[in-house]
Amino acid sequence: MSTPFLILALISVGVGIVSSIAVTNYVSKRGVKINYFLWRIMIFKYFIDYQRLTKQETGKVGPWSYVFIAAMVLAAIFVVAGIVIK
Repeated sequence: MSTPFLILALISVGVGIVSSIAVTNYVSKRGVKINYFLWRIMIFKYFIDYQRLTKQETGKVGPWSYVFIAAMVLAAIFVVAGIVIK
């Protein structure tokens, strides 16, 4: 895989991890119990809770959902592009 694409993919994954931590922090402060042992599996449930909670509070889905989706899509694009170019 091409090095620049690998670096961009890793940065995108890092942004996704940061958004996951932000969502976990947000829902935890709103009373959702966090299972840290199964966090990697439960993060999708926490994103659903985050979307529901932010929609109730502001009428719109919170920005961390979009950040996570964009980061994961970009990471996938960079990996595929790196493999194809190699």
